[in-house]
Amino acid sequence: MQFSVVTYGTEGDTRPLVGLCRGLLDRGHGVRLFADRSTLSTAQAQGIPIFPLAGDMKATVGPGGTLAKLMQDGSDVTRMSKAVAQIANDNTTSWMQDVAEQAHSADALLFSGITSYVGLSVAEYLCIPAIGLGLWPLSPTTAFPSPLLPPWKMPGWLNRLSHQAINALLWQLFRKGINTARHQLGQAPRKQMWRDYPILFGISHHLVPQPADWPDIWEICGAWSVEPGSWVPPAPLAEFLSAGEPPVYVGFGSMGGFDKDRLLTTIVKAINGRRALFFPGWSGIDPASLPDNFFVIGSTPHNWLFPRTSMVIHHGGAGTTHTASRAGVPSIVIPFTGDQFFWAKRLSLAGVAPDYVPHSKISMHDLSRMIAFAERPDTIQRAGALGQAMATENGVLYAAERIEKLLTDSK
Repeated sequence: MQFSVVTYGTEGDTRPLVGLCRGLLDRGHGVRLFADRSTLSTAQAQGIPIFPLAGDMKATVGPGGTLAKLMQDGSDVTRMSKAVAQIANDNTTSWMQDVAEQAHSADALLFSGITSYVGLSVAEYLCIPAIGLGLWPLSPTTAFPSPLLPPWKMPGWLNRLSHQAINALLWQLFRKGINTARHQLGQAPRKQMWRDYPILFGISHHLVPQPADWPDIWEICGAWSVEPGSWVPPAPLAEFLSAGEPPVYVGFGSMGGFDKDRLLTTIVKAINGRRALFFPGWSGIDPASLPDNFFVIGSTPHNWLFPRTSMVIHHGGAGTTHTASRAGVPSIVIPFTGDQFFWAKRLSLAGVAPDYVPHSKISMHDLSRMIAFAERPDTIQRAGALGQAMATENGVLYAAERIEKLLTDSK
């Protein structure tokens, strides 16, 4: 079978889908991945055919970009939704035209994130099945509130209402752009959001159990990740790791546009001379200002690296959250925006991370306290047990088999 897989966002939005694409290729299927150009290097390294979509996500989260101001207070769901919708609406017509042209021979269209309405529209246009791919649990449930809201404790009915409200907000923000693009393809305008299509979630059951009130077409599969394979570390990194105790990892992935100097000063003081690895990512942080106990790394497979660390200080992206948890090491989450607050709370509930503090409010005292929590023997024990439990999941295999069954059943 031939699959077109469409997403748009940061590295964290693309990398899990690379793992799924690789799994589909290994089962003999054809795959093409559509995503932002700056997030496709891992797919290329995995031998996955790619197509870069219009836009520049790295510039969007950098200084002066659409999402830069959002990094200052990422918990404002309305501002975040409007900013993300602007990115989509600016590019939707181009995305739809490119995907429709390139996916004409596909047997199904798989889609994720802010390209969901594009995926559904193109699948409708090409008369092929559409399957959603979720990296956070967006479908309405009474089990927990929408991951795009602060993780408040609410009654079940209000949890479900929060999902419905956020999904309705997003539809209203995306509706004009998607209908303009549909018109360009000769499609009638869509008056209501799509409902009841299959969605597979690349999420661990040990972090988010399958909600009891979800229909069978929405499934938690286990995390999707890219296996490091035969990757060999550069000699300086291997030497640093072998020269002492497992280091603290510090990295915030594709986050940018925040007060870099303030956050870096806080981190350096709280690390307090411990051996540490630092990944600049898209942050724009100049690593030259770091003290000698920090070793600066480039893009490194997290599946290989995290088991060799003592803890992972990160932003709470879904991919990093799952990889750190599967590695069996404690996390410290400093969230910036979106579903990162949700994942921070999930790790705290699992006892493998302290309660989170947003990046805009964290102090040296806060981070020192959080590091002390991560170093406690009981925290380390819980993290190890969680990693062992997650190691029994094979989310890529499960999702690939479900995709094959969904297509077989649709014929």
